Amino acid sequence: MNAGASAASTVEIRSYNLKPGSRSAFHRHMLQDAWPLLLQWDVDVVAFGPSPHDEDSYYLIRAYDSLEHRQASQDTFYGSADWRRGPREAIVSRIDSYTSVVLNMDCVAVDALRQAHPAIGKEKTRAM
Repeated sequence: MNAGASAASTVEIRSYNLKPGSRSAFHRHMLQDAWPLLLQWDVDVVAFGPSPHDEDSYYLIRAYDSLEHRQASQDTFYGSADWRRGPREAIVSRIDSYTSVVLNMDCVAVDALRQAHPAIGKEKTRAM
């Protein structure tokens, strides 16, 4: 979805409550393992990172073409051997709970979120 990433209108904001003291390791695995894998599977990662409001929260924002695309993308990614044999355990073992909120957003709002996370913006530009 990289070529049409800014046209996405279905945005998922996933909020993680991490196990106490595990956020640094979780972030390291996101940067080194999960994010590259998400990119490889053509998942439009808008932004991710530690939430500044406490020490154990983290967020992941992804954009999709539709609710159906979101479901199909997540079923495919989370069901893949790449995920299950890759970073899954290192990520999941550090999560106490999570919740997802799905919103419809125009491309300007999605791009503004993307700009707030410069590393992802640079990676997206390189991938296009």
